[in-house]
Amino acid sequence: MSSTFKHESWTSRVGFLFAAIGASVGLGNVWKFPYMTGTNGGGAFVMVYIIAAVLVAIPILIAELMLGRRGSLSPPSAMRMNAEKEGRSRAWSVVGWIGVIVGFLILSFYSVIGGWVLDYIVAAARGFGGHVDALSRFNELKASPWRLTLWHTVFMGLTAWIISAGVSKGIERATEILMPALFLMLLALIGYAAYAGDFAAGLHFMFAVDFSKLTPSVALKAIGQSFFSIGVSMGLMMTYGAYMTRDISIPRTAVIIAAADTLVAILAGIAIFPLVFANHLQPTEGPGLIFVTLPIAFAHMPAGQVFGTVFFLLVLFAALTSSISILEPVVCWGQERLGLGRGHAAVLFGFLAWFIGMSSVLSFNVWKNVHPFPFFPSTAHKSFFGLIDYLTSSILMPVGGMLIAVFAGWRMSRSALVEELAFESPVLFRVWRLLLQTIVPVSIAAILYTGL
Repeated sequence: MSSTFKHESWTSRVGFLFAAIGASVGLGNVWKFPYMTGTNGGGAFVMVYIIAAVLVAIPILIAELMLGRRGSLSPPSAMRMNAEKEGRSRAWSVVGWIGVIVGFLILSFYSVIGGWVLDYIVAAARGFGGHVDALSRFNELKASPWRLTLWHTVFMGLTAWIISAGVSKGIERATEILMPALFLMLLALIGYAAYAGDFAAGLHFMFAVDFSKLTPSVALKAIGQSFFSIGVSMGLMMTYGAYMTRDISIPRTAVIIAAADTLVAILAGIAIFPLVFANHLQPTEGPGLIFVTLPIAFAHMPAGQVFGTVFFLLVLFAALTSSISILEPVVCWGQERLGLGRGHAAVLFGFLAWFIGMSSVLSFNVWKNVHPFPFFPSTAHKSFFGLIDYLTSSILMPVGGMLIAVFAGWRMSRSALVEELAFESPVLFRVWRLLLQTIVPVSIAAILYTGL
């Protein structure tokens, strides 16, 4: 289609903020952040995470939103237009393609984990069993290709259905309902944790910094988690930026998004760890923290059935607000370049992501001993699920983030940046640009090096 193709815009600043915060708040906040904190030293990890959000995530988030609004199209087209305006090679469109591909691949396995959450909502409503039951139940779920396929299909169907309704009637309306509900449920769970959990032990674990646990490995994991949690380098923030009107301040918006994302992650930890310690369970459970450890806690606590159901509903809402934003960039591209209607694009790309996701479904059972890329030590023992996760989070996302930082920091003129961003203070603009030119690429290079 013609490059003059125009997309919808957000109907209000509040609607955009809810959508953008929903895009960044997801499983990374309520699932990954707590278990990463639990396995990486508690307070030391949280401290570096917050610092990284300020020095790394916010600068690149500002850049990505700016590139999206300035291009006003899907990430590949937006990057091509930005490059042309600056007299740079059209090959910079590869940055947009990396974002679209990363998001599409992430959605394929994100939907599978979202399916786990749907299964656990049903289980929580029925009440959980004891320790053996909780562990065996999680293993039984992963061992059943039929159950995983069912819930994977339902989750992807919900995502495509919301996207098909459009920017204002689909994404904006859904997030205006889901995000306030998520915050209210999170606050209710914190109240429950204060009543039924060991609140003092949970807070001490999260905020008492033991510098002996602050190793280079822990620091890099915290930087990586902050970078990935906010949702940069997946094309979604560039796409949402394309729908922004000129009266919305990008720097102020980026700070609000990052602050809300960080707040949700920390509140999730505050809700989870008191319950873990009250039941004498281990915070170092890892990825199984909310699927094995928490069901045990809910099974032995007053009103645990009710609050267990509320908790997994919260996780579902967080997962959905992110999944719709992850699907949006490729749907946006399909409308522009293939001439598809929004509904047809949502169904087509939702189905393709679902189909690729079936390799992740089978990774936990039928194909659990299949290692598709045995040629390198870093991938030799990875399943399809592990390989897609590794390819996206350890390679493509850091590369995409690095290129965004290089383009905005070194290849765009100062006048263009000043015009687009309109910082309230010249000092803030200089600090942002300096971070984008130095701290951000060095940090991302360290993440990439560690991943490789």
